[in-house]
Amino acid sequence: MNTWSEKRAFVWHLLLFAAFLWSFSPFAIAQQDPQQEHLSHHPELQQGGSSPQNGQPAGGPGMGSGMMDQMGDMMKQMSLPKPKELYPSLMEIPELPRSERVELEERAHQRMKESTAMLSDALESLSREAAGDDFAAMQTSTAKLKDAISRFESALATHRALAEGKSPKNIALQWFKREMKLRDSNGRVGGSAQYSLLHLMAMIFLTVFAAVMIVMYFFKMRRASLLLQDLVSGGSLVSAASSTASTPTLKPVTPKESLQQRGAGKKWSGKLKVSRIFQEAADVKTFRLMNPLGGMLPFAFLPGQFLSVTVISDGKPVKRGYTIASSPTQTDYVEITVKHKEGGVVSGVLHDATKVGDLLEFSGPSGSFTFTGQECKCILLVGAGVGITPLMSVLRYLTDRSWPGDIYLVYGCKTPSDIIYEEELTYLQHRHPNLKVIISVSRPEGTDWSGPTGRIDKELLEKSVPDIASRYVHICGPVPMMDAARKALAELGIPKDRIRTEAFGPALGKPEPAEALKDEPRPGVTVSTVSFASSNKSAPLPSDKTVLEVADDVGVEIDNSCRTGVCGLCKVKLLSGEVSMEVDEALSAEDKENGLVLACQAKAEGDIEVDA
Repeated sequence: MNTWSEKRAFVWHLLLFAAFLWSFSPFAIAQQDPQQEHLSHHPELQQGGSSPQNGQPAGGPGMGSGMMDQMGDMMKQMSLPKPKELYPSLMEIPELPRSERVELEERAHQRMKESTAMLSDALESLSREAAGDDFAAMQTSTAKLKDAISRFESALATHRALAEGKSPKNIALQWFKREMKLRDSNGRVGGSAQYSLLHLMAMIFLTVFAAVMIVMYFFKMRRASLLLQDLVSGGSLVSAASSTASTPTLKPVTPKESLQQRGAGKKWSGKLKVSRIFQEAADVKTFRLMNPLGGMLPFAFLPGQFLSVTVISDGKPVKRGYTIASSPTQTDYVEITVKHKEGGVVSGVLHDATKVGDLLEFSGPSGSFTFTGQECKCILLVGAGVGITPLMSVLRYLTDRSWPGDIYLVYGCKTPSDIIYEEELTYLQHRHPNLKVIISVSRPEGTDWSGPTGRIDKELLEKSVPDIASRYVHICGPVPMMDAARKALAELGIPKDRIRTEAFGPALGKPEPAEALKDEPRPGVTVSTVSFASSNKSAPLPSDKTVLEVADDVGVEIDNSCRTGVCGLCKVKLLSGEVSMEVDEALSAEDKENGLVLACQAKAEGDIEVDA
C-alpha cells in the first residue's frame, strides 16, 4: 500500500464492508425506501410476478396471477426489487401435496443459487463503482445487496422447514418478524414488544404518585371536617386532633370497645344542637342534644355521668351540671332532664329561652356515680323528684343490653303529676320481666292514685325489695331523702361500701362578692389565709367560707359546676395546711392519697396553700 491508489482502494473496501454490515442493522431497516418498507410489511402483495424458473405464478396452485402480475409490473417501474414469492408458499406447506412440496424445495434451492450470484455481482459492482466515485451507482448496488440477502433468507427458511420437519408456519413467522424487526417477550427480534425500563419506571412513579395523592386527599378532607366542626366546638377538636392524649375523644366508638374504655377520662367541650324538647312534667323538660354536624356524638359517656352547660346571663357565663338521662347505647344523641326552680339561672334560660335548633356550650362528661352491670348481679335504684335522671340512664342502658340481673327502682314524688318518665317506665316493665318499678307519692290527696304513698323509708324498702341486704344500691335526690334512705338501708343490713349517693338539687350558683372583712372578726369566725400558688395571689379565708368562694372574690379561676361536692370539677391540690369538707363524694381514694380536695367544700381554720 505504497501508492495512493492502493491506499484509496483499501479504504473503499473498508467502507464497503461497513456499509454491508450497516445495511442489516435496525437503523438501516428503519431508513428503507417507503415503498419497499410497505411491501416488507405485506408479503401477500409480493406473491405476484412469474417465477424465473418456470414462468408460473409464485404463489402456488389455485392463486390468480392477474393482480400479482400487475403488482410486479408496478414494482419494476418503481425500480423495486422483485417480490419474495416463497414466504406465502411457506405458510401453505401443511396443505401442499407431495409433488408441490418437491417443486417448492427445488425453487428454494434455485433461489439460493441465484441470490448467491446476485450477492457476488452486487459486491463486485459496488467495489468497482466505489473506485470511480459513482455514488448513484453505489446506492443501486447497495439496494441489490439488500434484496439478494432477503431473497436468500426466504429460500433458507423454506429449506429449513422442509428439511427439519419443524412447524413451517412458526419458522415463517419468525422469519417475518425478523424482516419487520419486531421483538419477542425476551427483548429479542421476532417477538412482541416489551416495556422498556424507562416505561416501567414511569408507570411505577405514576402509580406511587396517584397513591400519595389519594392519601393526601383523604387527610385533607378529614382536616377540613375537623376545621368545620371546630367552628362549633370552641377550637377544642382541632387541638385534640393534634394531641396524642386527646385523640380518643374523636375516635369513633367501635362495638369491640368496652363501655369502661369508652367513657373513662375522655373529657370534651364544644357545642351541641337542641334537636327535640319534651315536656315531662309541669316544670320539667327533657332536651335532646345532637352533633351539629350530624352523625355520632363527639364523646362517649357512662350511665350516671353528667354534662356541664354554660349559658350567658346578664352578659356573664354561668355554668351548671345536669345528669345525662339517656342510655350510652344511643350514640347519635344525649338527653338531659331539667327542672325549673324559682330563681334558677341556667334552668330558667333552658326552659324559657331555648328552642329547637339552638346551639349550646357543653363540657364533660364528668362524674363517678356510674353503674354498668359489671359491678354486681343485681341493683337497687332509689330516687326522688328529678333525681331519677342518672338512675334512668342506668335503667335504660341495662334494658337496652338485656342485662339479666334484677333491677329494682324505688321512686318517690310529691304528686302523680310530678312522676317523670311514667309512660316509659310502664312500657319497660312490660318488656323486661327482671325490671320492677315501685313509685310512692307523698301527697296523693285529691288524686286517683292507688299505689304506695308516703316518703321513702325503711318500711317501704323492706316491703318492696326482696333480699335487699344482698343488693348494690344507688341513691340520688335531695339531701334529706338520701340521708333517710342511707339510714334505712344500714338498718336493713346493707354495708356502707355498697351504697353510692349523689346529691341532686339546685346549684348554689356563684355568690356575690363578700363585703370586706372588718378589722374585728365576726364572733366565732376565725380568719386565716389561703394562698393560690399558680395565680400568685393570697386572700383572707374566714372559717365559714370555702376556698372556691374566696377564689371567686379575688378573681382566681377554678372550674366548677354543682358547688355541692358531687361533680368533682373543682378538685385542687392542697399543697400545705389542713381543710375540712362536709361532702367529698366526688373524691376517689386515689384522689385523697394525692392530696386533692374539693374547693367548693374545703374550709380551714389555719393558713393553707392550694395549686390554683
